[in-house]
Amino acid sequence: MPSLASAKSLKEKKKPEKKMVMFYVPNGINRRGFFPGEEQAQLPGFVGGFNADKTKQQKRIENQHGISPLEFSSSMQPLREHANDITLVTGMERTFKNGQDVHAQGASCYLTSVSPEQASEKGWRYPNGRSLDQVIGDHIGNSTVFKTLEISCNGFRAPKEPIYFDNISWYGPDKIAPSIKDPQKLYDRLFKADNFQSHLSDVSSLMLADAKSLSKKLGTDDRETLGEFMEMIRNVELRIAKQKERIAKADIRVPKDEILPRGEYIRLQTDLMLLAFQMGMTNISTFMIGPERWDATLMYEGVFDKPVQHHNMTHNQKGDGWKEVQKIDIFHLEQYAYMLRRMKEIREVDGSTMLDNSLVSYGAALGDGATHQFYDLPFILAGGAQGQVKQGRFLRCKSGTLNSNMWLTLAKLMGVEINSFADSSGVISDLWT
Repeated sequence: MPSLASAKSLKEKKKPEKKMVMFYVPNGINRRGFFPGEEQAQLPGFVGGFNADKTKQQKRIENQHGISPLEFSSSMQPLREHANDITLVTGMERTFKNGQDVHAQGASCYLTSVSPEQASEKGWRYPNGRSLDQVIGDHIGNSTVFKTLEISCNGFRAPKEPIYFDNISWYGPDKIAPSIKDPQKLYDRLFKADNFQSHLSDVSSLMLADAKSLSKKLGTDDRETLGEFMEMIRNVELRIAKQKERIAKADIRVPKDEILPRGEYIRLQTDLMLLAFQMGMTNISTFMIGPERWDATLMYEGVFDKPVQHHNMTHNQKGDGWKEVQKIDIFHLEQYAYMLRRMKEIREVDGSTMLDNSLVSYGAALGDGATHQFYDLPFILAGGAQGQVKQGRFLRCKSGTLNSNMWLTLAKLMGVEINSFADSSGVISDLWT
């Protein structure tokens, strides 16, 4: 807070630290509504099982490299308010090994990008390496309490699928970096030490006394900042209490019914993550909006009158079926838009916004949920990375560009000095200003 700092320390002040969020969407997207210019395209046929590479024989959109003004498809409408803060990237694909379940491979390999050849050489059953977030955390996470923070919005307690369907962050082959699904547990990890549990009913009651004392020493702007921060924490506590009351009334041991209204749950997890950023507890987070496949019914409030199964819907896109899938795509993009909006509202110590200092990606490991295709992946990148990224554009990579090239690019933008990541062949230099 500037009003507590001396003139000398203000002069020597460093830039805020960069932040990175990897926002992951399960079960792919409906490409017809997502990719610009495809609204009237032929609906994709279903290709299932272990044969996603059969989609190679279907008609593929062959991207020619180019950069143009940002186009908003019908699915991307929630992001119009962020037109100057995002870039849509197309043409990327992930390394794929035929014969492994497409959903398990999609989630577990999304941020590792280890090639089948590399996996075979190392004797790994699944092509899992150390995921991008962990690699970046190794290099720049030593100044924070947590090198990385893994968050999931899958509220079911009992697993319905193997671990590979429900995680995108990995310490190494078969070594999961467990994500936190329960908002209360995430809150406790950020605010409460174990030996304080028996002494505190909530953190804000302890902090308020210190805050009142501190506010007398602050200038007007800093008092306002402190007030907003305390209000945000208290608001989170009230929302957690509301969620816990709902959970107490539901059977969430078996994933058969909706647990919590999806939007409320996702936004609560978002705000907890942003509090961790604000307090300097971590600068790197994965944010898995849901598990792959599962077939558990979920309540998308404001979208459907009753719970629906996202995965099943992606396999039934004929007729008007694709429009139902698109409603969930739009819903997910609304949650992403909320995250960006909140990051633009949070001011850093030098007056810039949190989004100015961040990289926030949105993506899925499947180019379409019906075909299970591993190419033409949906990808959006938001944030300025302290002026390093030029936004408001539509970047068409040449078809077949590996997403490991994007991961190498993001690592370098975050200040990590590495020359390669997994099977990357270079950086996507068009992202730089």
